[in-house]
Amino acid sequence: MSNTPATADSRSPGTEDTAVAVLQPDTAAKAFVGRSPGQLAWIRLKRDRTAFGSFITVVFFILIALFAPVISRLYGMTATEGFSEKLTYQGLPTGYLGGISGDHWLGLEAGIGRDLFMQLIFGLRTSLIIAFLSAIISIVLGVVMGIVSGYFGGWVDQAMTWFTDFMLAFPFLVFALAIIPIINTAAYDVGEEVPGSFRIAVIIGVFALFGWMTTARLVRGQILSLREREYVEAARAAGAGSAHILFKQLLPNIWAPILVSFSLALPGFIAAEAALSFLNIGVVEPTPDLGRLVYYGRQWLGTPDWAYFLIPATTVFIAVLAFNLLGDSLRDALDPKSSK
Repeated sequence: MSNTPATADSRSPGTEDTAVAVLQPDTAAKAFVGRSPGQLAWIRLKRDRTAFGSFITVVFFILIALFAPVISRLYGMTATEGFSEKLTYQGLPTGYLGGISGDHWLGLEAGIGRDLFMQLIFGLRTSLIIAFLSAIISIVLGVVMGIVSGYFGGWVDQAMTWFTDFMLAFPFLVFALAIIPIINTAAYDVGEEVPGSFRIAVIIGVFALFGWMTTARLVRGQILSLREREYVEAARAAGAGSAHILFKQLLPNIWAPILVSFSLALPGFIAAEAALSFLNIGVVEPTPDLGRLVYYGRQWLGTPDWAYFLIPATTVFIAVLAFNLLGDSLRDALDPKSSK
């Protein structure tokens, strides 16, 4: 009987199937990769063109505001420097579209003679500082109020809910128009100039005082749905205190709605600050401000220097729109039920 050596084609029938079966687990592990909620949200954001465009616009405005002093140094002039010699006897800037030139990229302020580009970037800096600080303080207050109210329940929840409804009943703009001048005049004597930093602090305080209620309601609803979860019960069984459960167990699980609430609060504060300055209640001279630029510019709409109004008004519009669109896109991206 001859012993014929086995070739590659003389393998047993089950050998190839066994090799494929051995490779299947690795192939499946490569095909299915788990992603965190943050990674899924980032993927949705990258696919959203509106989110990308608004994000670029928001980052551009923030960088302009942050590096305004550097830009001023490179530009060669300050926001308060006047060029009255370049105005006509009617107060209009000489030249085309409000004096736009190589020295003054956006022209000059009619009647005053200051560089409009410098006023714009430092006014944007003022508006964003007020908006960001107001949003941070109001979000912190809202999170603390909402998380305590939702977790403890009972009379604590009832009292905090009643206080939240009471604060929501106040007409914000009317109250701000009344209380801001009262605080400014009470802090300083009659005829004494109120510093710009104090005015900004008052505006931030008023915004934060009336801006936390929506966040508190949102966080309270989230906590009510989470406080009976298994990991919370396990923490209680392990002897964890209320502070640990609130800020170590519950708070990390509600960061998504808090982030959305923060992003949507910013454009509201930007618009509110511009409205107060437009009404001469908010930031006043010599601190640059977008709302006051719009107020001054409207007086020159019927003149050749109509750009004095259009440029700051368009800046406020684009800033508010970009922050709103980014907040909406962020809300859709963080929603697990979203189809985007």
